Amino acid sequence: MGAFARFGNDLYAGRRSIDFVGRKWLWYGISGVLILLAVVSMSIRGLDLGIEFTGGTSFRVQASSGISQTEVDDVRSAVVGTGIEAAQGATVTTAGSDGLVVQTEPMSADDAATVADVILKTTGEDQDALTQSDIGASWGAQVAERALIGLAVFLVLVVLFIWAYFREFKMSLAALVALAHDVVLTIGIYALVGFTVTPATVTGVLTILAFSLYDTVVVFDKVKENAKLMRRRHQTYGEAANLAVNQTLVRSINTSVVALLPIASILLIGALTLGASTLQDLALALFVGTAAGTYSSIFIATPLLVQMKSREKDVLEAEKRARSRRKNVDRYAAVPTYRDDMPVGEPDEDLVDEDEAVAPAASRAYGRGSADAMGRGRTAPAAHGPMDSGSAAGRQQPTRQPRSKRGKPQKPQQ
Repeated sequence: MGAFARFGNDLYAGRRSIDFVGRKWLWYGISGVLILLAVVSMSIRGLDLGIEFTGGTSFRVQASSGISQTEVDDVRSAVVGTGIEAAQGATVTTAGSDGLVVQTEPMSADDAATVADVILKTTGEDQDALTQSDIGASWGAQVAERALIGLAVFLVLVVLFIWAYFREFKMSLAALVALAHDVVLTIGIYALVGFTVTPATVTGVLTILAFSLYDTVVVFDKVKENAKLMRRRHQTYGEAANLAVNQTLVRSINTSVVALLPIASILLIGALTLGASTLQDLALALFVGTAAGTYSSIFIATPLLVQMKSREKDVLEAEKRARSRRKNVDRYAAVPTYRDDMPVGEPDEDLVDEDEAVAPAASRAYGRGSADAMGRGRTAPAAHGPMDSGSAAGRQQPTRQPRSKRGKPQKPQQ
């Protein structure tokens, strides 16, 4: 952890740098491949929508002595074994420690009675322990419509918030692209693994969008702060933005890891071990979305923002000033200012290349530039010939006169 902390400090101070902005086409290519796979999986496999969206029949059994995972498997086998077409894709999950929920496609009253009898015989419960509810397709369509409306309202609020906070529409657009990237990847993973999409899934998607937005706003806030110091630091906008990503990188990683660990425990233990479908739907959306949100805020949002602002007048002028300064820099003029705590003595031999000129130890200690352009001190050129005394050597040098004698003729010296 100590090495990781030092690495983070070096990134924040600019002593180390990962070129996120300069390699934007690499990150765009990786995201493009992932999105293509997500779209293909959605096209081929499609989404397994729950009965809350498509409509269906739900049976709930309240057991008197608890429900085990073995009973869940037995009930599902018995329901599928009825031969009823609408029951072939039945899902059986637990609800608490003593509840059992069976969901099927819409079926007739006779088929529903047959399935109910099979469930009661398998669980050993009486008729009073079973409740049945039918969900119409129209109600499911209303749920889907409201979910889309909620997502649209959220995106509009995102645009207004970022515009009001940063006063920058292009930041809002970059954040929206990152959010769309996260949503497509999450939905593609759902289609790939075949998890059922339920209202809990919609809740998870909205949650990860909020997390992604939070991480993006933190990075953009640092970009805005560094952009104000471009002239003083002699940086381009791309360099200021890349420094911001490096400065927030360790924080983003730590935040994501802390968020992913409990989500992974819910997904593995609650969903896969205990068979709780609600936890499964919610945990998968949170896990995939959190990871995608961290990736998009670092590799997509900031490089895209720099690319969109690359033609602005202020950005072009900053790049012109930075190129001009680097072109005209005096590579020998970077002599450090004396300080009381400046190291004294010969430089460390391990830090000096014998084939090159020795850089001052103080310059290396305080990170004053690179070895090629700065830090070597002033080297006087070799003389072309002997120095002669000039014609001004015998002139009388000016002297400072008191105020009372200024402007009066001076007596010649004897």
